[in-house]
Amino acid sequence: MEMIDETKHGQFNGRLVMLGFGSIGQAVLPLLLRHFVITPEQITLITAHGLAATLAHDYCVELHAHALTAQNYAPLLDKYLKPGDFLLNLSVDVSSLALIAYCAKHDVLYLDTCIEPWADGYTDPGKSLSQRSNYALREAVLAFGRNNANGPTAIITQGANPGLASTFVKQALLNIASDTGVAIEQPLAHGDWAGLARRLDIKAIHIAERDTQSSPRRKKHDEFVNTWSVAGFISECVQPAELGWGSHERHWPDDAARHGYGCDAAIYLNRPGAATCVRSWTPHEGAYHGLLITHSESISIADHLTLRDKDQVIYRPTVHYAYHPCDDALLSLHELAGRNWRPQSKRHITRHEIKEGMDELGVLLMGNAKGAYWYGSCLTIDEARLLAPNNNATSLQVTAGILAGIAWALQNPEAGIVEPEDIDHEFVLRIARPYLGKVVGVYSDWTPLQDRNVLFNEELDRDDPWQFKNIRVI
Repeated sequence: MEMIDETKHGQFNGRLVMLGFGSIGQAVLPLLLRHFVITPEQITLITAHGLAATLAHDYCVELHAHALTAQNYAPLLDKYLKPGDFLLNLSVDVSSLALIAYCAKHDVLYLDTCIEPWADGYTDPGKSLSQRSNYALREAVLAFGRNNANGPTAIITQGANPGLASTFVKQALLNIASDTGVAIEQPLAHGDWAGLARRLDIKAIHIAERDTQSSPRRKKHDEFVNTWSVAGFISECVQPAELGWGSHERHWPDDAARHGYGCDAAIYLNRPGAATCVRSWTPHEGAYHGLLITHSESISIADHLTLRDKDQVIYRPTVHYAYHPCDDALLSLHELAGRNWRPQSKRHITRHEIKEGMDELGVLLMGNAKGAYWYGSCLTIDEARLLAPNNNATSLQVTAGILAGIAWALQNPEAGIVEPEDIDHEFVLRIARPYLGKVVGVYSDWTPLQDRNVLFNEELDRDDPWQFKNIRVI
């Protein structure tokens, strides 16, 4: 077995306060102590339910049980944070924007893995679909950033996906250019990356993920099982399906709508993402049906890969998530949908009992003449256990992105609001790669039209297989 990498990626001079100590918080804690100059005494955990207190005690880390609300979050954080500290937000039902504004006011660094609203923000029937979207959450944070430039660094949506997915896209573009003999200079600005994607004729990008981890313990009735946060996944499932909308698209989904403000890089559908199937491909699984779960990277990648001539969009790829979770999570989703999206009474994160499987997480770039190209992480449960405690393959991929984001923030403490696309992708890969298992790039002749029209007649556009037409409602 190779030596475990224990490279130090930065030093905390103040405190690190972690909000939330669920599956991802428990996964990241030992690696924070491994890869940063920080003592357990510098770390404070705040969790709504006081869960995993024994684990926190084992690491000699303080844990406080507090449920943050819109009314109490500021005075509570005042007790634990001071200028120069770091707030790592791994919670649910706590407004990311409120925390970012707090950190900007108090000179505190910040990182999260998604953009959260306050409790019920995803399910409030008084809000429109647009208001319940990731698009709206992102636009609100970016607007705050434009009005508060050059403040303390606040990295948003930096985990595996969103997060590493944007890093993978950049490396995939460079790999395709090299493999096809396209001479380029190193892209620097967002426009450079968009120009490269256009030169390579990239029409569509899937964040293509297949989780095959399984255990002898099967899902029980009225229980939601997942390999990462159940609350976080359910929140995503009940949001409208969202995707970055490409400039090549000729088809308009019947239930699609634009938001009417902001970057206009994405659309949403009048249906939950968890009830929308899309076709995709990964190297080990091959072709599969994934779920069009809303994710911030579907919007941010499309936005940053947009080219305009004045106000006219001249290039943008279609970008969306295509997620096949572990089999028990998919069965849990089937039950959730049958309950009209009312969550089950029991929840279970599968981790220690997993016996086999992997998480294939990557990006599938399509349209280039050489074929579809998947680039990403193939991490097995056995590899994950050798690399880090308290992890399965899914959580370790998220943790790898978090580590890279924290290291970048410590080195760049006054960058204001930062998205994954703003960070040097080579920096991120260097830190994350030891925890990603096999990082591979694979070409395929797969298209969404492959093996179609065999058993049933379908209306297909053979001239452009990359249009967003290959969907169905579950």
